[in-house]
Amino acid sequence: MRLHILAAAIGLTLALAGCASSGGLHPNGTSIDPSSLKADRSLANLQVSAAAWPKSDWWTGLGDPQLDALIAEALHDNPSLAVADARARGAQAAAGAAEAARQPSAGVGASVAEASIPTSIPALGTGHVAAAKYVYGSFKWDLDLWGGQRAAWEAALGQLRAAQVDAQAARIELSTNVARAYVQLGYAYAQQDVAQDELKRASEARDLTRQRVAAGIDNRMQLRQSDSEVASAEGQKAQADRAIDAARSALAVLLGKGPDRGLDIARPRLLPPGMLTVPANVPVELIGHRADLVAARWRVEASSKDINAAKTQFLPNVNLGAMVGLIGLGGGNLFELPNRFYEVAPAVSLPIFDGGRRRANLESKDAQYDLAVAQYNQTLVSAINEISDDYDAIHSLQQQVDAQQRALDAAHDAWILAGQRYKAGIGNYLEALSVRQELLLAEQRMAALHAQQSDLNVQLIQALGGGFRPQADVELSSTDHSHS
Repeated sequence: MRLHILAAAIGLTLALAGCASSGGLHPNGTSIDPSSLKADRSLANLQVSAAAWPKSDWWTGLGDPQLDALIAEALHDNPSLAVADARARGAQAAAGAAEAARQPSAGVGASVAEASIPTSIPALGTGHVAAAKYVYGSFKWDLDLWGGQRAAWEAALGQLRAAQVDAQAARIELSTNVARAYVQLGYAYAQQDVAQDELKRASEARDLTRQRVAAGIDNRMQLRQSDSEVASAEGQKAQADRAIDAARSALAVLLGKGPDRGLDIARPRLLPPGMLTVPANVPVELIGHRADLVAARWRVEASSKDINAAKTQFLPNVNLGAMVGLIGLGGGNLFELPNRFYEVAPAVSLPIFDGGRRRANLESKDAQYDLAVAQYNQTLVSAINEISDDYDAIHSLQQQVDAQQRALDAAHDAWILAGQRYKAGIGNYLEALSVRQELLLAEQRMAALHAQQSDLNVQLIQALGGGFRPQADVELSSTDHSHS
């Protein structure tokens, strides 16, 4: 290979590089700075702790061994996780293919064929049939002068890391969904308790009303009202029974099992709905604690590399190729020294006119980058507001629980007083049963508030990342998403 000829060819192609241009094309997306999303006032009344981020096995802190076992079963058997894992393996294969494209390639080949030798070639004698045989080795290498193949590999690697994080996000979502379904099952049982007590109370009131009607104290209108209350209580009991079946079925789906699996789940204990503290500097640190945000950042980074790879297609490229082998005709020894041949072929290519294909490809990559940035920004804004809203809802629910506890205490005291009046002969038992109804309603409202508190705490854990901890090999080395 003559180096001065190669240098001249490269110089000529550089001079013509303006023929196919990427000028005027660029992405427009800009990632939001998390520190610009203020949440200090929204979270001002809550306790701040630097260590408040959820642990990776946050559910063990709830102190329910059955819940621990159910989440472990779901993480092992739920088929939705196989979908996320398969996508990650597909992204890994794509990254491997992009890495292989950067490497030189070599091969060997051999062939034997019969050929009719024309008489017009005197050196080979008169026309006859002879065997042509050869063996060869080849070598090819794209020099990747502008780093386009490396950028394509880095883009594929970014997509791989995003897919790996997505797989972790799927596990976090599954664990929180199991916990929330478990809370609903516990609440359904609490509803059933109240419904059974209300049915018993309504039935007692109807029996007593029937006796009073027979004695001429009440009329049939009061009896029909009592019948209505019993029927309503029976409907509430049926509704509570159905809620238990639905919650069991939901858990069976999350566990990746059939409906009979739900029947084996024992009645849950009520999960503690205690208030959580706020992690320090939530907006800034959230981008490292939520899997969806980490994955979104990786996709922005990958799209940036795709732009770099697309831009190199406008530049001249050099490929090196070489071939060496042995060829022979007739029945002679193929491996004799005169049968050698070789070829060294540097190739220079320059896009001059392609109908706008490269510009369209680059414009597509720019749009994909803008889309990735927009999705990252949307995820970030939604995440911070979701955390603030969950905290506000938990704070509001605590106030509602405090008020409802006062109402429950008052209803309980009224029930005790009504019983004392009846025993003292001052009031009748029907009045006491009416007071009992108010107590049952208060208990029902309290059970609903406690279930909402537990559910919101689980939602908040998920909003704070669900214990996500990025692996060292999927952490972003920099937040700079350059596409220059």
